Amino acid sequence: MRFSRTRLALGVTVAAAAFAISATSAAAAGGHSDRPVGAVYTLSNATAGNAVIAFGRYADGTLLSNGVYPTGGLGTGAGLGSQGALAVAGNELFAVNAASDTISLFRIRHSGLELDATVPSGGDMPISVTVHDDTVYVLNAGGAGNVSGFRVADHQLTPIADSTRALGAGSAGPAQVLFAPSGRALVVTEKASSTIDTFTVSRDGVIGEAVVHPSAGGTPFGFDFDRRGHLLVSNASGSASSYALGRHDALSVISGAVSTNGQAAPCWLITSPNGRYAYTANAGSGTISGFSISRDGSLSLLDADGITADLGTGSHPLDESVSPDGGFFYNLTDGAHIISGFAIGSDGDLTPAGVTTGIPVGAAGIVVV
Repeated sequence: MRFSRTRLALGVTVAAAAFAISATSAAAAGGHSDRPVGAVYTLSNATAGNAVIAFGRYADGTLLSNGVYPTGGLGTGAGLGSQGALAVAGNELFAVNAASDTISLFRIRHSGLELDATVPSGGDMPISVTVHDDTVYVLNAGGAGNVSGFRVADHQLTPIADSTRALGAGSAGPAQVLFAPSGRALVVTEKASSTIDTFTVSRDGVIGEAVVHPSAGGTPFGFDFDRRGHLLVSNASGSASSYALGRHDALSVISGAVSTNGQAAPCWLITSPNGRYAYTANAGSGTISGFSISRDGSLSLLDADGITADLGTGSHPLDESVSPDGGFFYNLTDGAHIISGFAIGSDGDLTPAGVTTGIPVGAAGIVVV
């Protein structure tokens, strides 16, 4: 469904130079007198000092500032070329510091975030992080690239012995790391080689060697899993694909390269919690493409022209996330330096729910809780 490019400002301003959010009264920001139902987090990725930028999320989808929290590390000041720079599990949030080769652990409190630890990432240039139960893995894109594991206990991060593994032979251009829903497999997409690496995860959190699979579409980038464990991948060459992840980390194609019908550079993909819909952020055309997910994991476009939402000329949408109740979709929209919010309809349509302005240049990652 195509919508008007007129934007509704929420009165939340992030001062990009100082990465400080100016406080806004509830009355000025939509008259909220209720408490937030959740939160939205993004990463400043600033060279002078990386920080998590926090927002309270309200029942109507609008956002109000809730502080800026230094990670104790450094960002790159430019896009990371990845999905998953932030991850959340329970009351803990994990962030990558790509320029200082560290990852940070925050405790989520009602009043905001509390930094508990910043530790070496186990490699160079961490760009994506994932967590399952008490196990964390980070994707390091520098050099030959690797993935490295950590145990979370008492709000601290401890490296897992013998958990660092090289990416698959011939793989290049890593974009994201993510646990399968079972926690028994780890997946990495490789943009430059158009391959997908899978790793078996043992009960103690140690992973095996990478198994390399050809991608069904060119330049696999962001991905997610649906409720039935199907792997859904955005292909920046102009499509989305789905796979079944079988025993011994075997991948079998369900839907090959399902075209976004000219919506360019679909680099990020997220699924709805009910497993019915997937959305790609199309960086080259400033649009969002919605897909229906069948029970067998097959994909089909929601809109014939591939445009479920149009963010406007020069908007350059990046990372995206969906609220846990499936009611709202949020996109980190570079170029416009905003977070774009949408209500998700019962048929997967996206209806504008306001924007949050002033997100700093180079921001990366977004998670919704």
